[in-house]
Amino acid sequence: MATSVNRLRCLYISQSYKASRFGLSSRHFATANPDSAASSTSARRRTTTFQDKLSAGPSFSDFVNDNSGLDNPPLDPSEVYAHKTATVRPVGRKKEITRLPSWLKTPIPDSENYQRIKKDLRGLNLHTVCEEARCPNISDCWGGSSKAAATATIMLMGDTCTRGCRFCSVKTSRTPPPLDPHEPEHTAEALARWGLGYVVLTSVDRDDLLDGGARHFAETVVKIKQKSPSILVECLTGDYAGDLDMVALVARSGLDVYAHNVETVEALTAQVRDRRANFQQSLRVLEAAKRAKPSLITKTSLMLGLGEVDAQIRDALGQLRASDVDVVTFGQYMRPTKRHMPVHEYVTPDRFELWRQRALDMGFLYYASGPLVRSSYKAGEAFIENVLKKRRGGAGKAKEAASVENILAEEALR
Repeated sequence: MATSVNRLRCLYISQSYKASRFGLSSRHFATANPDSAASSTSARRRTTTFQDKLSAGPSFSDFVNDNSGLDNPPLDPSEVYAHKTATVRPVGRKKEITRLPSWLKTPIPDSENYQRIKKDLRGLNLHTVCEEARCPNISDCWGGSSKAAATATIMLMGDTCTRGCRFCSVKTSRTPPPLDPHEPEHTAEALARWGLGYVVLTSVDRDDLLDGGARHFAETVVKIKQKSPSILVECLTGDYAGDLDMVALVARSGLDVYAHNVETVEALTAQVRDRRANFQQSLRVLEAAKRAKPSLITKTSLMLGLGEVDAQIRDALGQLRASDVDVVTFGQYMRPTKRHMPVHEYVTPDRFELWRQRALDMGFLYYASGPLVRSSYKAGEAFIENVLKKRRGGAGKAKEAASVENILAEEALR
């Protein structure tokens, strides 16, 4: 009898515990008022914040019947390109920043082809300016449907530069590691694997070397042409500390396009570039390359958004054209880290189009202008590749100039 009483007591306790532990309502008898029980339960239940907002918000019919936006006039360009701001940091240290405009936002690189190219580069111990300079176009250039459709700018002579330009995120040191003697062969092997039709080679500045690395650069071009004779090679070089003999050495190595960037207008050069570089020295480099091999296409690039004014850009273009530079590109300066120069202005796409048209009027062979355009951006290479192939086929320069707009239209449709 005692055992059965204890069992009943335990059963009662367990049921009471479950009701209190899991929020179960207490048992109601048939004589109880169900309305009072329901009211007591609803009184204890708290309405959630989400339900409050949903109840106070618009109904479904408001969305279906809302035609207020159909008659709104289109936005003015000044409104479309207006910069948005945001407040960051905790209370007491708040700071207002300008958000990145929509036309400068690019996808995060994560395609299969991107991963394959990166694996090849790491396996051969090669570096690219795409990664070191944090180029915003890397997902576009490396993310093609095949390696042959991709563009990678190989950076020779390591990943450490002896100069400290205020816009560049490449590592700097007075004593970088020695050159890799196998790099020219490895570079040629990688490009032969990819089967590219056009490649860009660039390098860090190596003021620690007597020749600035010019012979290493020239040897790489020779190796590439030996393994892939049909490939077109563009070399984006430094200024070799003004040694024009070294410029001529690289120009005669077998390359097809000689590129050297003036980076900015002459008035801002001292603020933007390393003190060992200057605008006039860069012009002399481009002129020396053309003298060494007149059939070379010479190319340069300017960043906008550093504080330049229209008169300074016009002056820079005039000097470049007087130096017989064939190709000029314009792109938006984007601050790599907080340690680098701040962006003075985000230039709108309309302004880039204006400078593209002015470069056309001044007689440049090719001109690429846009917020995300960089000196080795593949849109420009596609056009230059067509020009070089026509030259190889015996077409004259007059015919090339006449077909500029046709080739650009073809590229826009791809």
